[in-house]
Amino acid sequence: MTEALAQLGEWMTILLMAVALGMDAFSLGVGIGMKGVRRIDAVRIGSTVALFHVLMPLIGIFAGQYVGVLLGNLARYASGGLLLLLGAHMIFSSVKGSGFQSINHRTLWGVLLFSLSVSIDSFSVGVSLGMFHSDLLMTVLAFGFFGGLMSMMGLALGRSVGRNLGEYGEAAGGAILLAFGLLFIF
Repeated sequence: MTEALAQLGEWMTILLMAVALGMDAFSLGVGIGMKGVRRIDAVRIGSTVALFHVLMPLIGIFAGQYVGVLLGNLARYASGGLLLLLGAHMIFSSVKGSGFQSINHRTLWGVLLFSLSVSIDSFSVGVSLGMFHSDLLMTVLAFGFFGGLMSMMGLALGRSVGRNLGEYGEAAGGAILLAFGLLFIF
């Protein structure tokens, strides 16, 4: 019973982090969606974001496992600090604003740039999770699913709503990562 609760807690943590990281894709998707996005472009962008949200944390997890071995007992503090910094950065950039809304989402390079920009955070979180030996398959699949889904939701919503909603989404994602950073440390 205790092991099942621990596993449920780990899954909830991974899902909440996936949603938090997806908020960045959502917020930038709202900005791009406001310029007008065809459905085929939204699917292409969402699929590419999903792929990057799988690859980046996967690379990060492997790097985190290596760093975790090097740091030993300090890995907990290092991964918590990394999440704190990442959460604070997301909150700061939501207040400051983002410059990626001027990319051309109809070109391959524009889609790749957008996908990379919203997936960089997944690498950092992957490093943190790699230090804790989390469930690799579930982590990358959850990150990819929510990253792709939330970017498509942001693109769709951006076509009909305003820019302010996207900024709040990124701030909410940053607050979630900030909270997990504190939980990892304490």
